[in-house]
Amino acid sequence: MALIDRPVGRSDNAGLGSSGLLRMAESSSFGFEILGRDDSSRARLGRLTTPHGVVDTPAFMPVGTAGAVKGVLPEQLREVGTQMVLANTYHLHLRPGAEVVEQLGGLGKFMGWDGPMLTDSGGYQVFSLGELVEVDDDGVSFRSHIDGARLRLDAARAVSIQQQLGADIIMVLDECTPYPCDKALVARAVRRTVRWARQSLEAHGESERQWLFGINQGGVYRDLRAACMEQIGQMDFAGFAVGGLSVGEGRGQMLEVLDGLEPLMPVERPRYLMGVGKPHDIVEAVVAGMDLFDCVMPTRNGRNAYAFTWSGPIRLRNERQRLSDQPIDGLCECMVCRRFSRGYVRHLFMAGQMLGPMLVSLHNIAYYQGLLSRARQSIAEGSLRQWRQWFFDNVPEEVNADEGV
Repeated sequence: MALIDRPVGRSDNAGLGSSGLLRMAESSSFGFEILGRDDSSRARLGRLTTPHGVVDTPAFMPVGTAGAVKGVLPEQLREVGTQMVLANTYHLHLRPGAEVVEQLGGLGKFMGWDGPMLTDSGGYQVFSLGELVEVDDDGVSFRSHIDGARLRLDAARAVSIQQQLGADIIMVLDECTPYPCDKALVARAVRRTVRWARQSLEAHGESERQWLFGINQGGVYRDLRAACMEQIGQMDFAGFAVGGLSVGEGRGQMLEVLDGLEPLMPVERPRYLMGVGKPHDIVEAVVAGMDLFDCVMPTRNGRNAYAFTWSGPIRLRNERQRLSDQPIDGLCECMVCRRFSRGYVRHLFMAGQMLGPMLVSLHNIAYYQGLLSRARQSIAEGSLRQWRQWFFDNVPEEVNADEGV
């Protein structure tokens, strides 16, 4: 396993430590180190340091949209191996308001989570409002999905709101296009994304309280992705995200984008693949060199009795689970699998008990954390390609036919 001995922090001008590694200035609590690589792939083993703790990468972030991972307590997140949590700027800005969160001690204290946090800019949620949105070169005008109030979001305002929320890592405002989308419209979105990236950096200033990540856009067009990366890669972002994927394109197209983009991304900065959350997609993206992931899939599916297991996904409302005394997953060591049977969990759903969605959501998060833990172990051992093949050969992507609906 080849080692990379040039981990970098906020700035390439940071001083060299006695070990010869590029270190953060002593006044900063941020850093990113690449500890190793798997020689058979582009995968990286890293360590992301924030003021609220360390994240071993590759890592998965459960989504706490409105300041809560639905149905799961912060201590339960920790228990199953969660290192970092994502929250949504758009939703928190609308309710309860960034000012409220700031006055109550910042997002971490507000939601009772003492670990690292990331907030997205809210751009994806705004653009998903469809007819309620008007986009121009300077920002976005939209109507609240809560009360219809007319609001305005631009690059500087998105940064300002996230500074009030107080997450460790914050994101620039970008324009995310749907799939499929005409190339001319995607090119316009790239121009706006680059423009807003510069404005976001100016608004962020020299703050050492938060790291600001740039976002690459360009749809499935490799030339637009490359042009966007060339421009934002020259800007002093602490890390870089890939947005606009997992919006309807197939896995093959996603991997084509990553294959062309990864060599253009600064090697010493963390890489965040936004919103890509199917387990098999995550494994492929780890092989492709991505470091951070997030998705609502573990909890959204959990609320619908859909559990991920090392034998493939299962639907716990199915009649065949009624008399099952087996855990959700015999290879899982989470509290849910240690204590409860499939038959009991099915009963909770059929009886309309809220404990059912809570238990399956927690198990699914445990599964995702286990997935990334095994990926990290395989990178460290130099065996990621073999493990990836085992995973694809042995873990079905869809519910088995005999599981029914």
